[in-house]
Amino acid sequence: MTLPQDGPLLDDAAGRLIRPYTVSNGRTRPTAVLDLLSLVMATGTEPQIHLGPEHSVALGLCGGPTSVAEIAAHLRLPAVVTKVLVSDLVDCGAVTAHPPAFHDMPTDRSLLEAVLDGLRRQL
Repeated sequence: MTLPQDGPLLDDAAGRLIRPYTVSNGRTRPTAVLDLLSLVMATGTEPQIHLGPEHSVALGLCGGPTSVAEIAAHLRLPAVVTKVLVSDLVDCGAVTAHPPAFHDMPTDRSLLEAVLDGLRRQL
């Protein structure tokens, strides 16, 4: 993945060259209520504020409904930092975020045991 920037943010040997707290300007709490499964989608509105390269990449990932967890994985950032970045995008109107819908959550014990058995066979 190529990030728009002046220099590399990731190095194959060294890893991330910019610390996560720098990406969020030291902030550790998002202004919007977000869950890892919250679905984020771009509104098509151009942000009127300056955004960093991670904000731009996150916005680019939100063409369709994308979870906060997926965005964090693509950015290779901790979830809390990603939540701060996404909340910045929500605050400027570039994306909307909705909590996940759990109306059809499977709670059948036999289903959960079958999943657990399958995972054990994989190990």
